[in-house]
Amino acid sequence: MSSMILKILSPITFDKTKSRITRVDFLLALLCLSVGCSEAPPNQPSSTDPTPVNPASAAFDPRYEIPGDSLALQPDNQTSRKAYFGDLHVHTAYSLDAFAYGTLATPGDAYRYARGEKIRHPGGFDVQLRQPLDFYAVTDHAMFLGALNAISDGSSELASFEPYSKLNDLNAPANMGLDSLDLRSTVMADLILPALRGIANDELNIETFNAIARTTWSDTVAAADHHNDPGSFTTFAGFEYTTTALDGGNLHRNVIFRGTDKLPVMPFSRFNSRNPEDLWNWMDDLRSQGIEAMAIPHNSNGSNGQMFSLVDWAGDPMDDNYASQRLRNEPLVEITQIKGTSETHPAISPYDEWADFEIMPFMVSIDQTPDSKAKGSYVRDAMLSGLKFQEDIKVNPYRFGLIGSSDTHNAATSDDESSYFMKMGLRDSTPELRGSVPLTGESLAKARNLMDEKQEGLQWQRFIDIDGEVYTNGPQIHWGASGLAGVWAAGNDRHAIYDAFRRKETFATSGTRITLRFFASFDFAKLNIEDPDLLTKAYGSGIAMGSNLYGEPGGEPGFIAWAIQDPNSAPLQRLQIIKGWVDADGEHERVYDVACSDDLKVDPINHRCPNNDAKVNVTDCSISARKGAAELKTIWHDPDFDSKHQAFYYLRVLENPTCRWSTWDAVRRGVSPRKGVTATIQERAWSSPIWYIPNDPK
Repeated sequence: MSSMILKILSPITFDKTKSRITRVDFLLALLCLSVGCSEAPPNQPSSTDPTPVNPASAAFDPRYEIPGDSLALQPDNQTSRKAYFGDLHVHTAYSLDAFAYGTLATPGDAYRYARGEKIRHPGGFDVQLRQPLDFYAVTDHAMFLGALNAISDGSSELASFEPYSKLNDLNAPANMGLDSLDLRSTVMADLILPALRGIANDELNIETFNAIARTTWSDTVAAADHHNDPGSFTTFAGFEYTTTALDGGNLHRNVIFRGTDKLPVMPFSRFNSRNPEDLWNWMDDLRSQGIEAMAIPHNSNGSNGQMFSLVDWAGDPMDDNYASQRLRNEPLVEITQIKGTSETHPAISPYDEWADFEIMPFMVSIDQTPDSKAKGSYVRDAMLSGLKFQEDIKVNPYRFGLIGSSDTHNAATSDDESSYFMKMGLRDSTPELRGSVPLTGESLAKARNLMDEKQEGLQWQRFIDIDGEVYTNGPQIHWGASGLAGVWAAGNDRHAIYDAFRRKETFATSGTRITLRFFASFDFAKLNIEDPDLLTKAYGSGIAMGSNLYGEPGGEPGFIAWAIQDPNSAPLQRLQIIKGWVDADGEHERVYDVACSDDLKVDPINHRCPNNDAKVNVTDCSISARKGAAELKTIWHDPDFDSKHQAFYYLRVLENPTCRWSTWDAVRRGVSPRKGVTATIQERAWSSPIWYIPNDPK
């Protein structure tokens, strides 16, 4: 089936008459979900090929990602900016997959949790953050938004549709046991396929689904407004646009709105178009109406090389219009979350000893699929491609800032290794279901029967025998307690924090609350790192993370790298600056240690800190005392700087090793950590890059 049938609908605006997904479009989208769709032949235009919705908005100044009259950044005192932490990727009961696995928490519950309150986990226990967050965004899936809730609780006529009878009262108290996992594992098919048949046979009305989505979206926005508390706690309205490439590669984005005035009455979903470029067209159209938003790609690690491709959706080479539109609408990328870290991969960064951090070995979260192609799937590789684009087509589409987030489907961020409760409700609510401890009792007997009968079972029912102990062997064991978004903003309110997103003065952490700063200038040579006015001088004569550093004749830049430990986590071990550059010989990358803990010095030959001998006792998760640093900072000069070559630099901060969540599970159960699974990790943080550009475009 050609993608020509996946026509983009009229842009969704405040006019309810233009927010409807038609019967034909819905049917075709559902068919694509269930059987897949082929694309238009190469070199032939697809019906979803974008044309600028607002041609004026496509104009691009290389210093700015959006036109100056579209978003007026609020002036502030730079030195007064503070670090704020939050999560921009949170699912509640309104997401189909979250509700399917027992999540009952609403957007309001999610915001209460982020502010430090307890909420109930689907597994029957309370969860609570050790420390409240500063900002939060509920980003439920736009596709089938609220539909399963309405079927289950009987609030829609869909509940009386006979094929949906098995979904009635899905999350009633009597159905919340682990024995319901068999039923829950097929909920997606149980909803989608009957919808396909019902609409085709005129047994269901597409407007019923539209009405549910509009009502649910309105409730989501209202919850964000109700819990927004400027100066204390910030909420953002948002949703997830969930689409995939033809090979199943993940192309998901979270869309975050700056404010909540005049929002569209329904989010843009895969039912509108599978093509992310159409999402950008929709966002450009909204921006022309004064509605500012950004899309944040995530899980590029599972995109099979598609997220940071070298061509556009139609397979044609990128040009300046494509690059500027992408950069305008996607200024940030999510580098880490529960389903793995997307910084880089050992296959493409063989000389980076820390490139294997929380690598997810599958496409997205399904362990039956092959490894995701590394090229085109990882952020550092995309940055290198962006430098080459900037030489060829003048605009770098991958000049993005970095954040982390969770992708929780429990409404609750789970970023603490020592108290990790995973993301998929009942499906991974116990250490046994997560695969971190051996099965016992009836669960063990069932697993051995399935193994003996060579039955694969469902995803959560696949098992592995390790030295006579049987473990669940699904993708959950490879998921991690990650991550958080950090920003430097003048205040804790929507405009200040969103402006920080747009400036890309952002950083990502793997869940810990490391604070870091990163500056560059040609005027740092005489600056003392212990100067009490360091911050004032750094902003005054330099540029912060997320910015361009333009070349000066005869100049060599200096970089301020500065990090402070999370008081509730391990001390810092080292600061590293990662450099990427392009020259006549191709693309290159290098890792430099620039500051070491424990009074150790960087080796000038290999640019590495000596090992500080920090240890972890995996029998009780205790760590070495008096190892590591509470703060590390330095002024660094690139020993290999070449003023002729474009380059990027970003700061990576590593803590001393600590126990991974799976080891914590084992310790609490009094068993040994599972063999073949990394027992310890080094929590870390990443700054947004600074881009060196030889020639100032002025």
